Amino acid sequence: MNFLSLITYDTVFHSIPIILCVIGGAFAYKANVLNIALEGFMLNGAFVFTFFVYKTNNVFLSTILAIISCLFLGLIFSYMGVTKKGNVIVIGLAINMFVSAFSGFVLKIMGTSNIVLNNYSVSDMKINIPIIEQIPVIGALLSGHPFITYLTIVLVALMWVIMYKTKFGVYVRVVGENEDAAKSLGIKTDFYKYMAILMGSLTCVLAGINLSFESLALYTNNMTAGRGFIAIAAIYCGQGNPLTSALYAIIFGLARALAVNLGIYAGPVAGLFDVIPYIMMVVVLSVVSVLKQKNNKLRGF
Repeated sequence: MNFLSLITYDTVFHSIPIILCVIGGAFAYKANVLNIALEGFMLNGAFVFTFFVYKTNNVFLSTILAIISCLFLGLIFSYMGVTKKGNVIVIGLAINMFVSAFSGFVLKIMGTSNIVLNNYSVSDMKINIPIIEQIPVIGALLSGHPFITYLTIVLVALMWVIMYKTKFGVYVRVVGENEDAAKSLGIKTDFYKYMAILMGSLTCVLAGINLSFESLALYTNNMTAGRGFIAIAAIYCGQGNPLTSALYAIIFGLARALAVNLGIYAGPVAGLFDVIPYIMMVVVLSVVSVLKQKNNKLRGF
């Protein structure tokens, strides 16, 4: 596989967990709830799934338990932030720290720093598409990825339809744009905020499973490495539109792919390339903010 194909494949590889957080988290953004807990939801999904696969060797049961645990965290976030009107940033950060601390505590009890799923091979989870896999670059883009990667493509389109073509999506956006007006129309604003947050919990479970199971077949604490925060940046840049926000997620995935592949040839200074995704995030956020300010001035806001 040549360098360009490697970059293409790794861009998809690193983008999928971020995209999954983005398309679910976008609903909370549209409902005017800043869901800082995306990082914790994803890490929790990765930990619970991997832990129970390790203990039971049952992927289906582990998936259900991971979903239940993330929905529970989503309900806690919703109750504290929506019902009790708490500071969502503090609540989200608390959930992030709790998940990291709890999983680290369990690993300590197990006497290990990670959970390795020796019964599963990452290569066996990849779906190779005949003929297409032989095409340079295109093959790396479309073939050789695990199931959740292809599911994500469908989910991006589905989330866009739900947000812009359904009554639920309209109500979520109305609640976010003018909550008082929504209440005057009889819309149960708290209910739609709850549902928006829980949708993010569900997609973060898939992100965690993709990251820990399909990509690495292991869990190590804090393996999400800020992807949840990058997802928030992508949502902000895309203004909560699942399609546009997903494109920004791909940009961040490309930055990570460049960092990894350029680092291979960098020798002792390879670690310096790890900052590329974060520099990219700052640059993109700055550019988008400037463009938004100019656009607002032109509109007279």
